[in-house]
Amino acid sequence: MIFPNSLKQGDRIAIISPSSPVKEGYIDGASEFFVSEGFEPVVMPFAKGPASGSYASTAEHRLDDFISAWEDDSIRAILCSRGGYGAVHLLRDIHVELLRQNPKWLIGYSDISALHAMLLNAGVASIHSPMAKHLSEEGTQDFCARSLMRILKGDFPVEYTVATHNYNLEGEAEGILAGGNLAVLNGLFGTDYDILQEGVMLFIEDISEAIYAVERMLYHILLSGGFDKIKGLIVGRFTEYRPDKNFSSMEDMIKAFLEREGIRNIPVAFNFPVGHVRENYPLVEGATAKLAVTSEAVKLSMNNSITS
Repeated sequence: MIFPNSLKQGDRIAIISPSSPVKEGYIDGASEFFVSEGFEPVVMPFAKGPASGSYASTAEHRLDDFISAWEDDSIRAILCSRGGYGAVHLLRDIHVELLRQNPKWLIGYSDISALHAMLLNAGVASIHSPMAKHLSEEGTQDFCARSLMRILKGDFPVEYTVATHNYNLEGEAEGILAGGNLAVLNGLFGTDYDILQEGVMLFIEDISEAIYAVERMLYHILLSGGFDKIKGLIVGRFTEYRPDKNFSSMEDMIKAFLEREGIRNIPVAFNFPVGHVRENYPLVEGATAKLAVTSEAVKLSMNNSITS
């Protein structure tokens, strides 16, 4: 796994929009955020559009922005302005050689999970993190913003301690951290961008997905042998859905799924602060992660090297 170089004062950070359109004010706010942190923002030509239907720009323009930013040696990190849908359009035209020869931090979540999956399979670490809106609205003292800055500046290991949950399965495990938006990842299972590799510490989250749809995705993982590969499961936040006749919450369904299928041999942490919520802790995809789930707390540690 290649970890991009740490950022230093004056380094340039590109802003791209590989998926859906974003309010220009959020890009401007993110630019101001980076300036206040001592970096130089570079808004790529099509980051603000013009929009093409429900996409930030045409697939060709979005691809041009990504490749131009990645090829530019002066740019040390790339912030994706927002998610939505559209990143999958770019995957086949971004080659592994480009990603590995000039590695840099890619930042984002939601639909950007497709790009994280691409990078993981290329062997390049990336950051699942809040994007332009969050940085614009929450400011420099926000916990997630400060955590992102720590990662970009190479301050490893990164450690989080969060509250326990009644549904947790206790235990300790170590693996390569990977995951993101479950619907996006589900669309990539069985492809060259599948993240369900041996030894993965999987984290999942989603928004506006029905409970039965998420259960179907979990069965896709199960029936494809995914639960035989993963070392632990971090259940992030599932938001904007309705209870159904079977379950009052997504967490109830996931708990029942694990019990029904006899999945008890890995630690499972529920309600972890990652997803479409204000507390969306930055996670380093590709990092060596240690997960400890006890009756008192959940601890997640991420390192940029293989540990013993």
